[in-house]
Amino acid sequence: MKYGICHLSVVPCRFEPSDKSEMVTQLLFGEVLKIYEEKRAGWRKIKTAFDDYDCWIDDKQYIEINETEFERLNSSSSTVCSELANIIKNEEDNSLTPILLGSSLPSFKDKKVVFNKFFFQFDGQVIDTSTKLNKSNLVENSMMYLNAPYLWGGRSPFGIDCSGFTQMIYKLNGFKLPRDASQQAEIGETLSFIEESESGDLAFFDNDEGEIMHVGIMLENNRIIHASGKVRIDKIDHQGIFNVETNTYSHRLRLIKKVL
Repeated sequence: MKYGICHLSVVPCRFEPSDKSEMVTQLLFGEVLKIYEEKRAGWRKIKTAFDDYDCWIDDKQYIEINETEFERLNSSSSTVCSELANIIKNEEDNSLTPILLGSSLPSFKDKKVVFNKFFFQFDGQVIDTSTKLNKSNLVENSMMYLNAPYLWGGRSPFGIDCSGFTQMIYKLNGFKLPRDASQQAEIGETLSFIEESESGDLAFFDNDEGEIMHVGIMLENNRIIHASGKVRIDKIDHQGIFNVETNTYSHRLRLIKKVL
């Protein structure tokens, strides 16, 4: 088994080992990974450490690290960038790399990030996700992604999908959600009625075959924030999401889960 870390702002992760293949998720700066297949030239099959997601990445878009370093970084990734975008500086050559909201800053101390043989300085705002969770922060953090464009497989404020959105909001608050909506729907406590929900709870929606295919975050006053075309706020009731622009229901409610 080999290991690596994402040293770029955002790296696409593919379903197949090809730039033409569907992007299924993304790695953000500072996130670590396991490498378990190297059969295709120029590509590596990996499992993301944050959510155990299988995918392929370009072998030029990560730095290889040893197992000891992987374990250290994976256990010290509680600090994340809390700004939409900022710059991190490589102290060796003063090169600058943009990083995005939710990027991991492993072993962050005194504005320093250290991994492998690289030393970085970051002067931006951060969140220490190891502190006690305040559930109201879920709503506050979700507003930072408002109007972010929808992007299948995206996890950044410059392109994000519905489950990537919920996953990143919970990551900013120190909780690891699985990557896909159907996986997220398997955890937490199911609520019997929409009136029992609180801001920050997760609402799930299904298709005609009964498959979970959409997720959003509950807000006060029967509203929901979710990624559909863009990250937006709509109304929700026992039937589903009511799009305030088209004046129609866009998603059918399946269940609501209290995760925190």
